[in-house]
Amino acid sequence: MSFEITDILLEEIKDHIRIGNDTALHEIFEDVHFADVAETLDAVNWEEAVYLLRLLDSETTSEALMELDEDVRERLLDSLTPKEIAEEIEEMDTDDAVDAISELDSATQEAVIGHIEDEEHKADIRELMQYDDDSAGGLMAKELIKVKETWTVAGCVREMRRQAEEVTRVHAVYVVTKENVLIGRLSLKDLLTSDTKTKISEIYIPKVDSAHVNDKAEDVAKIMQKYDLEAIPVVDDNNILLGRITIDDIVDFIRDEAKEDYQLAAGITQEVEADDSILELTKARLPWLFLGLIGGVGAATIMGGFEDILKDYALLFFYTPLIAAMAGNVGVQSSAIIVQGLANDDVKGSIGNRLFKEMLLAALNGLILGIVLFGFTAIWYGDYKAAMAISISLFVVIIMAGIIGTFIPLFLHKRGIDPAIATGPFITTSNDIFGILIYFWIAKMILF
Repeated sequence: MSFEITDILLEEIKDHIRIGNDTALHEIFEDVHFADVAETLDAVNWEEAVYLLRLLDSETTSEALMELDEDVRERLLDSLTPKEIAEEIEEMDTDDAVDAISELDSATQEAVIGHIEDEEHKADIRELMQYDDDSAGGLMAKELIKVKETWTVAGCVREMRRQAEEVTRVHAVYVVTKENVLIGRLSLKDLLTSDTKTKISEIYIPKVDSAHVNDKAEDVAKIMQKYDLEAIPVVDDNNILLGRITIDDIVDFIRDEAKEDYQLAAGITQEVEADDSILELTKARLPWLFLGLIGGVGAATIMGGFEDILKDYALLFFYTPLIAAMAGNVGVQSSAIIVQGLANDDVKGSIGNRLFKEMLLAALNGLILGIVLFGFTAIWYGDYKAAMAISISLFVVIIMAGIIGTFIPLFLHKRGIDPAIATGPFITTSNDIFGILIYFWIAKMILF
């Protein structure tokens, strides 16, 4: 069914909510995809969203809730009673349920879990809540299809039908021993073409990629990307099958990581949204702005130390922004390439080799840009000596910026610090200061 949130439809929904016409609302949202329900919840005001949450069945609204931004979902859940939240949680897959519950305060969490009637679902949620958010255990869901190697094809099909009722989407069928040890996977083609009396042990595929429950989420993402997996089983130290991670969870993780890295690169120290309060936005932005302020003061102090040369060669002053900008740009370019390579696990070899390569690249770029700048300055201002000093300074500054932009993210990565921090104000500010220092130092050597 096609469903588009137009202004007319939105006003119609609001009118039905205002007069309490529940029958009309049920007709509007009948067979509507949960993503469209989420879009509606986001479009109406607060009271109207809560009204719809309580009106529509939990099977629909539970999935719609997981489509909303965390801040919106958290505020909506705060408007519901623990029992109402539990009704939503019971319709979610265990991984989504844990994500939703973790946004509540500890007292509400216990109250909600206490209202969950399905004991197995409750136990699975408690188990998953023990794992770190950025680990394989924190991403996995307990819902999966598994069969035992001792079953026949006929018995396997019957059991798969029963298990599939609790699984939203079947990506793979895993084969385990009586002790629940993962030993392989089952091809649906082999299952359908085999005799009903054939044992699973005779047709299953022993090779299966898996993730350890304590693996980092980013490592799991790399494995799934490398082997084009739609799902990956999660095991413990004894290879006991604990759950599975599906591609949609990995995509969400990658998107969140990219968002965090982008904010770090922009000089924002904590995750914020555009509609957060002014105080929260200020707290996130101010630390790096202070760094920029310190960098600016440092650059001004350096320029003050070369006041004598500026008196005789005022031309140098007008090229100062160019030198600072080129240093910052080259540094950001170099660090961005390295950060991207580290994220994709494409950076190989020693730091020394990587720095040497970047130095050669920066030298080539610096030589070309230096020649262009020399030609322009010499022709426009007619001062060949100053043009030479500015061009040589630019050449050296570009090499320096390339080395710094390469070294810092590699160094941070070795220290276990997110290298994305190196693509923002940190690199720009440091290169500004060093760039201006090198600029005036070289100019002074050549001109005096």
